[in-house]
Amino acid sequence: MIHPAMSTMPQQQPDLQSTSVRSPVLTRASAPLTREVEVIDEFGKAGTVSIPAERDLTVYVDKRELVTLMTLGGHPEWLVLGYLRNQRLVASLDDIESITVDWEVGAASVKTRHGIDRIEERTARRVVTTGCGQGSVFGSLMDEIDSIRLPADAGLTQSALYGLVDAIRLKESTYKSAGSVHACALFRGSELLLFVEDVGRHNAVDTIAGWMWLQDATAPGCMDGGDKVFYTTGRLTSEMVIKSAQMGVPVVVSRSGITEMGLEVARRVGLCAIGRATNKRFLCYANPQRLRWDARPAPVAPRSQPVDAL
Repeated sequence: MIHPAMSTMPQQQPDLQSTSVRSPVLTRASAPLTREVEVIDEFGKAGTVSIPAERDLTVYVDKRELVTLMTLGGHPEWLVLGYLRNQRLVASLDDIESITVDWEVGAASVKTRHGIDRIEERTARRVVTTGCGQGSVFGSLMDEIDSIRLPADAGLTQSALYGLVDAIRLKESTYKSAGSVHACALFRGSELLLFVEDVGRHNAVDTIAGWMWLQDATAPGCMDGGDKVFYTTGRLTSEMVIKSAQMGVPVVVSRSGITEMGLEVARRVGLCAIGRATNKRFLCYANPQRLRWDARPAPVAPRSQPVDAL
């Protein structure tokens, strides 16, 4: 169901890109991220608050229904593009002629230049992930992780880690105004390159992947992931770790923790997984050799008396 607030959206305009590589023609169908609703508080007093404007977007590839994504709709074309890339359904931007998003019908129409080879076979085995909003990945994705190669010498300084955590803390966001969303971000050191929020963290990382792909088409090599860091407010599941590695990003940071399978995948691909990152505290779960310890906090002095006596 499409929310009435979407009727106030601006007219969709083609995003025609002049690049050295043939890039798809994209609409710009950004939707409002929040809406105002009436509530009654614990004192019986009426008021209004903002809530995330979750909406469904059904993706069609060459008129064949592929998947329905639940999303805020901030950058739906980037989301669809990143989804196709992270599912390994499309290998090159040259393969996609256009992505057209129409919120009147809640659909994204992907037109390819030559079709997707064996699409029925490749999308037959689906795994429902732990991502919010019932994310899904196609089963063959796990079979390809051993082919991923991350740059051996890439890493992150401890001071840059503290800087990016602080940048997220200060960022104005839908979460601060409305709650109920996840955020993902792409950094170069402590420099914030892109910040995306969505109802599911898997949508947010796909949106970042789509954006990176488009930037690299404009200037090949500019979006190499080797010097980038991926941040998420959600836990590091296998899906999140795989997608980060597919983007060539060697370090992931989470405000939350990591799952057993997420840890296993991180170790297999050589990805540095950092969780519980708040203020000056964090836990490095995998590949700590990528972390450069240049800002170790002062040791905490031992308590002078038992806790029970305080």
